[in-house]
Amino acid sequence: QMSANDCQDPPEYWTIHGLWPDKGEECNRTWHFNVTEIKDLMSDMRQYWPDVLHSSLNRTHFWKHEWEKHGTCAATLEVLNSQKKYFGKALELYHYIDLNSCLLKAGIKPSSSYYQMSAIKEALTKFYGVTPKIQCLPPEEGEKAQTIGQIEFCFTKELQLRNCTASKGESSPVQTNLKLETEELSVCSDTLPTYYPSQV
Repeated sequence: QMSANDCQDPPEYWTIHGLWPDKGEECNRTWHFNVTEIKDLMSDMRQYWPDVLHSSLNRTHFWKHEWEKHGTCAATLEVLNSQKKYFGKALELYHYIDLNSCLLKAGIKPSSSYYQMSAIKEALTKFYGVTPKIQCLPPEEGEKAQTIGQIEFCFTKELQLRNCTASKGESSPVQTNLKLETEELSVCSDTLPTYYPSQV
């Protein structure tokens, strides 16, 4: 997978997937991604929002996808109504949440032994005061443990942290746009042991 996807030296820290409004996708198909609008953010983008799956010029494929699918919808909010604001605010929220530090402070770090999902949930809820949505790769055949894959934080339109509660029948955007090998990420099981690898 790594060689097929040109995934060189994947980061050993949590990075950004995207900033998604709950409702709507691809809201303005004429508003195309323009990398020059975020040139001031490029060093932070490369570090904290890297594309480890696609080899493309300047590795902008992932950002283009996130802007066209989600950013054009998020832009109904004044605070997110340009590419510079959308990507800049996502980076700001990433630093504000500081997930890497939170997990380390709670003693949750990549390990060859398993964690209980309840311990991870409790640590995050205690630290942030809200419940995030934790997503995992289910166990592969013959395995007993799920693998932690993504931690989703939810915000109000004022960009204040809130509990992540999915209403019935609502599918997560990750279900449709992020496939890892043949498995899809889904909300983690509370009962399965959880593997937190140093690299995925």
